[in-house]
Amino acid sequence: MDKIPWIGKVCVGGIMNVSYRRRWLWAIASLLLAGMTQAADRTVVIGCAAPLSGPSAATGASLVRAAQIAIDDLNRQPIYLNGDKLVFKLLSQDDRSDPRTGVLVANYLVKSDVVGVVGHWNSGVSLLASRIYNEVELAQIAPGSTARSYTQQAFSTTFRIVAHDDEGGVMIAEYVLREMKARRIAVIDDGTPFGSGYAGEFSKQVVALGGEVVLQGRISHKTSDFNDVMKAVKAAAPDVIFFGGLDAQAGQLVREMRRFGTTVPLIGGSGLVSALFLKTAGDAGEGTIGLEPGARSYKGEQWQRFEKAYSAQGAAREDMSIYAPFVYDAVRMLAAAIKQANTLDRRKITQTLHEIRYEGMTGSIAFDTEGNVRNPILSFYQVKNRQWMAIRTIGGRKE
Repeated sequence: MDKIPWIGKVCVGGIMNVSYRRRWLWAIASLLLAGMTQAADRTVVIGCAAPLSGPSAATGASLVRAAQIAIDDLNRQPIYLNGDKLVFKLLSQDDRSDPRTGVLVANYLVKSDVVGVVGHWNSGVSLLASRIYNEVELAQIAPGSTARSYTQQAFSTTFRIVAHDDEGGVMIAEYVLREMKARRIAVIDDGTPFGSGYAGEFSKQVVALGGEVVLQGRISHKTSDFNDVMKAVKAAAPDVIFFGGLDAQAGQLVREMRRFGTTVPLIGGSGLVSALFLKTAGDAGEGTIGLEPGARSYKGEQWQRFEKAYSAQGAAREDMSIYAPFVYDAVRMLAAAIKQANTLDRRKITQTLHEIRYEGMTGSIAFDTEGNVRNPILSFYQVKNRQWMAIRTIGGRKE
């Protein structure tokens, strides 16, 4: 009979040698512990929806990049839930700035069992997608989607981490009439929920402050033909032109303004201040003014780490979207709600988001009953020598 190799080494009189027995038991315990540790890692998926193709693709790419940095930071300082280590992962989807595509993306994210969604950037997309998220009690934190109507749907699941257009409309109207001393205002919008809503609120505030809206024009958000509206602008002879629309089209619009001999300033709200506007507008963009969410600059160790991580991904700092820091904070705030609620239950996560105050990179963040961020910060920017320069910051914590 063949000798069993370990018998003569670890057994004496049929009893396992104590030293070897201890080592053997320790080895088995270590294997079991390793297996238990591996099983305790629990994957938590956060959805991110943004335009990754089309005119706003550069913005969308910047937003997803910021979301991934937040995910990486969360995993460096893990959260534990009932003894399980949570491992966060990002599931990003391209909504193409298109409401119908946004619906498809929303359904896909729901089926993918994400615990929350950071997105969408465009108001028209969020208005439809939010209905799908609400049906399954899935929290949606929009880093854009500034149309007031987004959070007026009475959905407990809709949140917005930046100021809405009614707030921006008031601030721009006050700036135009009190600082720029303009009285005759031409208003143009791109026909989207965002553009028309912003323009409508701005116009209302202009009249309330004693100004005159001498023209209200509308163009398709897909057009590059501004001839008719430019002829109307020239006939109206305004002091200032307000545009409710996004950067790429605003850049084309200001070039047409100059081609038609209209030299008055162009001013706009969310989505105007970007590298794409500067590239599209060229020299014609000089003097353009935009109002965007956030402070003129950020400070502190968290911002320095974020900026370094952003550059490490091969992205130029000047191409970072103004909305990128808000995406970072939205991801981190969603994780903070999970930690405080001590659950992955969607309803409880949503409820907690209504209750907590999160100290983020962009400031102190808390939501009102509708899901709007309380006491938002906004900054005015102006194009000087083909660069956006911050000129004023308004708002902030009032408590």
